[in-house]
Amino acid sequence: MIGLGLVVALVGAGAVGCSSGAAAGPAAAGTPGQSKAGKAPEVFGVAGYRGLAPGTAKEAALAGGALEAAPVSTLDGCADFSYRGGPAPDPVRMAAETAAEARLKELDAKADAAGAKADSGRAGPGASAKEFADDAARQAEAARAVAEATQAVVGVATLREARDKAFAAAGGASFGKGGLHELVAPADARTAEGIGAGSTVDELKQAYAARGLELTGDGRYRMPAGGPQGWVYEFTVAADKVGAVVLADRGTKCV
Repeated sequence: MIGLGLVVALVGAGAVGCSSGAAAGPAAAGTPGQSKAGKAPEVFGVAGYRGLAPGTAKEAALAGGALEAAPVSTLDGCADFSYRGGPAPDPVRMAAETAAEARLKELDAKADAAGAKADSGRAGPGASAKEFADDAARQAEAARAVAEATQAVVGVATLREARDKAFAAAGGASFGKGGLHELVAPADARTAEGIGAGSTVDELKQAYAARGLELTGDGRYRMPAGGPQGWVYEFTVAADKVGAVVLADRGTKCV
């Protein structure tokens, strides 16, 4: 059951909040504060981006034309959409995500059942040799079931990482059970203070140190968004550069 607890912990750590994560390195971008086309970049912020803002319902977002009609991922229960003109859904990847999640659910249930069976049939003092042997067999089966479920967790985590990198690179909107969960800025968008993909960490700190910017345990910088309660800005960083700018409501659940 120690192993079974590990599976539960791993699942929780990967899936809570259904965040697409935006865990990518710096995306290709022009000079910070300027789009690659030389035009002033679109402003990305809590006030809205391409008609999308905290509180926007999925149906309204799709009707507004800012997003592609079909999601590019539904992993973890959230529906991720590209901005109009962005990457199209990859049927192969989405099928792999669906299959991996189904396998994890199946193996997790199997591990729970094997663990319960092993606990209920423990051999006590005075048990016969056969009873001890049967007990050992049940414990071994429970351990195998936990190991299989753990491998399934790893498989889902690998797909989640690939999903997050693709989503961060192109930007988009993610919708959970309660509505809009996350907005990710495309590489050429900037906040009102000029921060976006390619900005340095020093520039990030200069812009937001006075607004509660802090480094989190997962290596991201985070600060209150200044809009509806619960919404935050998150900035992923790599090699001293901002990789992605995310506006998220971490209280919104996917399932």
